[in-house]
Amino acid sequence: MLALNMLRLVERSVLVVTFLTMVALYFTSVLAREMGGQAASSFAWIEEAVRMLNLFLVFLGLGLALERGRHVGIRNLRDKLPDGVRRVLLKITDIVGLVFALYIAWLGLGLAEFVLGTGQRSPTLGVPMALIYMAPVAGFVLLALRYGLSLFGVIDRFADAEGAE
Repeated sequence: MLALNMLRLVERSVLVVTFLTMVALYFTSVLAREMGGQAASSFAWIEEAVRMLNLFLVFLGLGLALERGRHVGIRNLRDKLPDGVRRVLLKITDIVGLVFALYIAWLGLGLAEFVLGTGQRSPTLGVPMALIYMAPVAGFVLLALRYGLSLFGVIDRFADAEGAE
């Protein structure tokens, strides 16, 4: 559990720092456009950086959102099922989610390798475009981890969702 708690702390910290960085960069961009005159064009890279950070923000939050029961789901039928049937349904959901998340991560890794091989770079930042394709890979690996932990009973991802309402 210590490793899982450390992972949660790192994930939350990265997400907060990423979001605050996006806000600071965008604020700087607005100031530069309003008061910068000719110098404002040297801040054109900020728009691209914020878009890239937004991709990582969304995908890196997948695992935490699942663990906290914040993904979209239809609970009406699930809540009315008998306890034994509900447990089986939740395990099937975890298995399907785990397989799907690992498959998407594998596809994303292949796509990132392909783009890296092309040598494509972003227009204003000059970073390899494969970096953008690593955001879904990382996010879906974290999502698969949470599905796996839920499948084996290490976390109860449905407990937080029921208590939140």
